[in-house]
Amino acid sequence: MRQGIVRTLAWEGTRQRVWDYPALIPGGDPGATIVMVHGFRGDHHGLLRLVEELPRHRILLPDLPGFGQGGELPGTHDVATYARFVGDTVRRLAPEPRVLLGHSFGSIIAAEAAALEPGLADALVLVNPISAPALEGPSRLASRIAEAYYVAADRLPDAAGRALLANPVIVRGMSVFMAKTRDRSLRRWIHGQHSAYFSSFASRRVVLEAFRASISGTVRDRAGELALPVLLIAAEQDDIGSVQSQRELAALVPDATLAVLPGVGHLVHYEKPREAALLVEDFLERTPV
Repeated sequence: MRQGIVRTLAWEGTRQRVWDYPALIPGGDPGATIVMVHGFRGDHHGLLRLVEELPRHRILLPDLPGFGQGGELPGTHDVATYARFVGDTVRRLAPEPRVLLGHSFGSIIAAEAAALEPGLADALVLVNPISAPALEGPSRLASRIAEAYYVAADRLPDAAGRALLANPVIVRGMSVFMAKTRDRSLRRWIHGQHSAYFSSFASRRVVLEAFRASISGTVRDRAGELALPVLLIAAEQDDIGSVQSQRELAALVPDATLAVLPGVGHLVHYEKPREAALLVEDFLERTPV
């Protein structure tokens, strides 16, 4: 297991946590520093398998504010705020050259940060990027049901609302919906990860605000403004972003490379981290960072 250092950042009156994993190349030439942004309802644990597969890079992996060990913000937990947090984390902790990587909801945040501040990163990697509005595509019914679920949890008394959000049956259902692997041991591990970390949030308000942000925006919103090389790692069986929508997204990005992994859905970071890491390394070798 790769050992990291936990760093505490004071950010806009709150305490935030960043996991710092040094490069594992003794005496060698480390690659670019990679700053990773996890997805909705997750925390840094979700991307640890990808961290393990990128040993020659220093990796910075924050918990987004309000999730994991990240402090709840006094304002709204939305894409713009998260992008500012990621941008500040990059500037304060990541030496150049640096790469920004986002998974799922984190892809929207990473794209926003890179578009708003050209020069923040030398390259951008988006894993399972959100390529189409959740309320317009084939998953729109599921998105509406999920929205009703989060609204109900927010309106209930605190204890009941938290219990609904952390309900193990619902969490397992979400996990089953996303997992595509036929490897039973891997499926059990994935369900265990979601059970352990999917309900680590500061408040019901955080979850509702972040969910609404996750279904309101897409990477397409900033695609044309991404003035850096971009790698899109899509998945053949992703119920949240079809291959066709990923191709359409890639066409909007000025300098995009699209790779589609077969036999996997929205959990590339869990099911195919090695394959994703190889794509990242190949991309960075061909990209002047």
